[in-house]
Amino acid sequence: MYPVIQRPAAARPYGAGMWIVELRFTDAPERLAARPAHRERLAELHRAGVVRMAGPLADGSGAVLIFQTRELDEVLAADPYFATPGVEVISKREWAPLTLCGPSGSPPPVPESPHRCAAC
Repeated sequence: MYPVIQRPAAARPYGAGMWIVELRFTDAPERLAARPAHRERLAELHRAGVVRMAGPLADGSGAVLIFQTRELDEVLAADPYFATPGVEVISKREWAPLTLCGPSGSPPPVPESPHRCAAC
């Protein structure tokens, strides 16, 4: 289905695992119909600190999501969008970032982004 690449627990500087999930999209109408509820769910997970960043690729062919959780499979399973026709999870990779946006200071947000959380 898709590869899962994991690092040993000792390589997790931020406690819960950091994950990069990449999606591929098709033009299936079910995907567009499911998107509003999916985006609401992402906003809830972002407020809870589980979704760190998420958004579509510039060419519209898919999306990249960054999660901080020990239960990635459960998080993905709880959102029907990830099983919707037109959405394919093409990779899940555990990530060990060297820098991470935090409340004590961070780079300025991208000007055209609607993203405005307290941590950024």
